[in-house]
Amino acid sequence: MENIYGIEYSKPEVVLLQDTGIGVAESAARTCYDSFENSENEVIQDLKSHMPNHDMCDSINSIEESSLLDDLAWTYFHHSILEHANLSFLIRGTSRGVLQEHARHRIQAISVRSTRYTMSSIINAFVASKNGGAKEFFIDKVLSFDMFVTSDESYNRIEIGAIYDKLDYQSRVVDDFNSIAVAKSSIPFIDQFQGDSQKLFEALQNGKKKRNVGDAFKHIVSDNVKVDMVVTFNLRSLKNYFTLRDSGAAYFQIRWLAQEMMRVTPSKYLDLIIKKKV
Repeated sequence: MENIYGIEYSKPEVVLLQDTGIGVAESAARTCYDSFENSENEVIQDLKSHMPNHDMCDSINSIEESSLLDDLAWTYFHHSILEHANLSFLIRGTSRGVLQEHARHRIQAISVRSTRYTMSSIINAFVASKNGGAKEFFIDKVLSFDMFVTSDESYNRIEIGAIYDKLDYQSRVVDDFNSIAVAKSSIPFIDQFQGDSQKLFEALQNGKKKRNVGDAFKHIVSDNVKVDMVVTFNLRSLKNYFTLRDSGAAYFQIRWLAQEMMRVTPSKYLDLIIKKKV
């Protein structure tokens, strides 16, 4: 937890899902200079006269050091060869605000938890709250979802209250609100559990989820909402990302994320993209 501007925030969690190694990047660099025989890695030397078989490819992908890559990265600044190494990170608990910042990094593959498909619990809590539980039921229920990067309960209750107010307004101006909020097969539950918000909520949760429910309700979420995502960078793009986002000038939440990503990135990659302190 960190207190920023008087508000407590949780930090994201990051796991490195996969990395392709630096061997392909050295193979690419040796191809540029036709200098396979100068490598300290025997399998790279063998590429001079052999097309690689499966075992050779495994050996290439297990290379841990390359003096040529180090020279090209820090002496000659030939960074295009770093694009042949890729790393994929699983990220949990960052914010939609960070997601907007991430989108500015063009060269990445990114898959994000969808609000179109994953808002059912929030909408179910609202529908149930209108069935006798009122606003406090909704606030208490959504508070248990742990859906914000802010961790101060008093602040989060204000945030959830604002979500309720937006949904309440929408429910009053939209004809047949329940038809856009829950699956058709779940609508009978509303009469069946009339006056019992908890049982209605449980029935809606256990019933069929309405497809694309978030289409009608994306407006209720703020930059404070947590998102999970998988991102894949090539090493050159990761260098750019770390340079910009580990800076003191970066938005504090994306700086936390960059620092966590750096923490789980093996040194064989960091040595090529992060300048060593002397």
